[in-house]
This record gives sequence, C-alpha cells and structure tokens, in this order.
Amino acid sequence: MHLMLGLLTGLSLIIAIGAQNAYLLRLGIAERARVVLPAVVVCAASDAVLILAGVLGVGALVQSAPVALTVVRVLGAAFLLTYGLMAARRALRPGGEVLAARELAPGAGVRGVVLTMLALTWLNPHVYLDTVVMLGSIANGQDEGRAWWVTGAVLASVLWFSALGFGARMLRPVFARPVAWRVLDGVIAVVMGLLGLRLALGG
Repeated sequence: MHLMLGLLTGLSLIIAIGAQNAYLLRLGIAERARVVLPAVVVCAASDAVLILAGVLGVGALVQSAPVALTVVRVLGAAFLLTYGLMAARRALRPGGEVLAARELAPGAGVRGVVLTMLALTWLNPHVYLDTVVMLGSIANGQDEGRAWWVTGAVLASVLWFSALGFGARMLRPVFARPVAWRVLDGVIAVVMGLLGLRLALGG
C-alpha cells in the first residue's frame, strides 16, 4: 500500500508539463538511445537524491536558506529564457527543417545533453520545494511504511522518465514532417519562456 501511495504521489508531481519533461520529449523524438539514456538517468537519479534528501531532513535547511534559493531562481530564469529563445528561433526559422542532433542542446552530444538536463533540474527552485520539502514531509509521515513509500516515489521517477524518453520515438513518423518540429519547438518556447518569466518574477 505504501509503495503504491509513493508511486502515485511521485507521478502526480513529475507528470506535469515542465522544462525537464519538454526537453526530454524533444530529445526522445530526435536522438538515439545512447543519448537519451544518460538524460533519463540524470532525471531519475536527481529525483532520487532529492527525495532522499527530503527524508533525511534537508527540507528544513532548504526553507531556512532563502538567499540560496534566490540565486538558483535567477540562474534558472536566465537559463530557461535563453533556451526558450533558442526554441523560438528554431520554430520561426524559414523552412522549418528537421534539426540535426547536434543542434538539440548547447554543447551538443552526450555531454551537452547531460549538462543541459542537469541545469534544467537543479536550477529550478521549485524542485527543492516540491521534491525535498513536500515529498520529504509526506515520506516522513509514513512511519513504518516510509521506506516503501520512498521506494514507490523513486520508482515513479524511473518509470515516467523512461517512458517519456524512450516512448517518444513512437512519435517519429509524425515528426518526419518539418512543420511538426516547428509546432513542437513553438510549444517548448512557450513553456520555457513562461517558466523563465515566472522564476524571474519570483513566482
């Protein structure tokens, strides 16, 4: 029961459309498994670390460090707005050609993808509040079932990011048309831009 509760709670937080999910979706559609796998591992491992940090009581430390969260918020806003502008440029570029893999992320290749995913994950102050503080608090309220609850929450991350990253390839026939890429990049630009503005304005 605790395992299932942890699984459902974890899924409820990570399934929402966000910068991390949007980037992984685009990556899964365009890239080979050898590039998608490290991105999935970064997402799932980061969630596991954050959940465990919450269980170990780091949430109280996060709440007592508003300056640190402000720094993360500013850096995260700058990164998201920059990436949003890049996506908008791809969407608006005449011809809308299918992008080469090297254009997916700053720096390109596995290293660039990993660094981009790390930035999208760890420069988001909401991840500390939602995952460390919220999930940590819920987990610590499970008493003897805490270990199973945490296992379920971590499993939710592994299942979701794996499904998103590797399942996105089923959409490749749709994205054989250049216009589909332009629409996707337009959506990503809006998501990244809105999230970046929200962070910049302190939301």
